[in-house]
Parts: sequence; structure tokens; C-alpha cells
Amino acid sequence: MANPAQYDFTHKHAVVTGGAAGIGEACTARLVAGGATVSMWDRDEKALTAALSKFGDRVQAVHVDVSDEQSVAAAMKSTLGFSQNIDILVNSAGITGPNVSLIDYPIEEWDRVFAINLRGTFLTCHAIAPIMKNALDGKGYGRIVNIASIAGKEGNPNASAYSASKAAVIGLTKSLGKELALTGVRVNCVTPAAVKTGMFDQMTQTHIDFMLSKIPMNRFGEIQEIANLIAWLSSDECSFSTGAVFDISGGRGTY
Repeated sequence: MANPAQYDFTHKHAVVTGGAAGIGEACTARLVAGGATVSMWDRDEKALTAALSKFGDRVQAVHVDVSDEQSVAAAMKSTLGFSQNIDILVNSAGITGPNVSLIDYPIEEWDRVFAINLRGTFLTCHAIAPIMKNALDGKGYGRIVNIASIAGKEGNPNASAYSASKAAVIGLTKSLGKELALTGVRVNCVTPAAVKTGMFDQMTQTHIDFMLSKIPMNRFGEIQEIANLIAWLSSDECSFSTGAVFDISGGRGTY
């Protein structure tokens, strides 16, 4: 892959949920390369420790469960002790849930998928959007990028909770983007097709094969490709897009 475009994130501070692995870690790396400081929010302490060793003192590791309101509040306190401003929020934390039909779906697993994928996105936006809205003496500045999924637009069989939760993330993004449209805060989401990350460990091989069969390019997306798009959406150059959905699906997206 060619060298990605560079964006200037000097003096910017970002929160990246799920920031210690997969797409989140790639986003952390892109932001740091552009001059940002980053608070990686993640519930995997081992991954946080490993990621922290790569990025040094420009990055803060924050152990957090994004689905828990008190945990998010504690993470906010820690983050604002590291940086007085939060300019960028990338919501990358998520789980797939089991690959079973809806009629066989365990209710507790359904709730867990929604708790992390949707409630987690709501809680982080709920906590951080007011800071962005009030930035620059009330004029507002910020970039929020929520990671949804092409499954949220099309619905994958045997992935009803994941598909429904990501559809809800799209709706949340559109709503919040409109609410903040007259401020300097831009809110967008990306809808990747399957990208080979640690989340594949949560899926059956049958489901992985199904997802590949739906991609006209006949390959999975690469983590860096998703991070490149998110870097632009996190930058000052993304100025006239808000409440928008950006497909990155190898041709799978049809609307």
C-alpha cells in the first residue's frame, strides 16, 4: 500500500475506544503520526500495555468498559487529567456476538452486544460531545467517527444482534450529526465490510466465508485502509460532512 496521506493533528487530543488493538490501534497510530496525543480506551489491559510500549508518552492507556456509565465517567476523569481538551473521538470498541439464528439467539448475548456496540457508543458521545460543543469559547470544535458496519445497512444472517446494533449506530450518528450541525463538531460513521482483525476469532468459519462471498473485490479490507478513511474524517479537512455514512466495503455497499 502506498504511503497514506498525512493530516496535521498537532495540538489535537483524541480518545479512541478499542484503541489498543485492531482498527482502533491503527487509528491511534495514524493520529499519533499526525502529531496528536491519544487516550486509548480499552477493556483489555494486556493489549493496553502492549500498545503503550509502541507509542510512548504521546499516548495514555485507560482501562474502561464503555458499556458501564461509571467506568466511562472514571475514564473521562483520567483523560482530562492527561489533556485539557478532547478534539477527536473514534468509537472502535465492539463485539460480534455469536453466529446463530435470531430464534436461537441467547438473550443475555443479545444484551451484551447492544451494551458494547450501541450503549458504549452512546455513553462516550454523551460524555465527550458536550466538551466539543463548548470548545473554542462556545463555537465548538470536534470530530466524532463511529465505526458501524455494512451489516448495519444490509443485515447479515446469523448476526442479528451485530447487524441491528450497527444499524442503530448509523441512526445515532445521523441524529447527533444534525444536532451539532451548527457547531464546529462533525459526526460521521464508517461502514466497513469484513476486515480481518481479532474479531474474526468470535465468528464461525461459515460466517467468515459468507462475508467474503459478498465482497465484489473478493478480499477482506485491511486495517490500514479503514484507518486511512477515519484519519480524514478526524481531520480539519472534513468540514462539510456530518451525519454521513461512508462505505468502505470493497464494492459490497449498494445504498
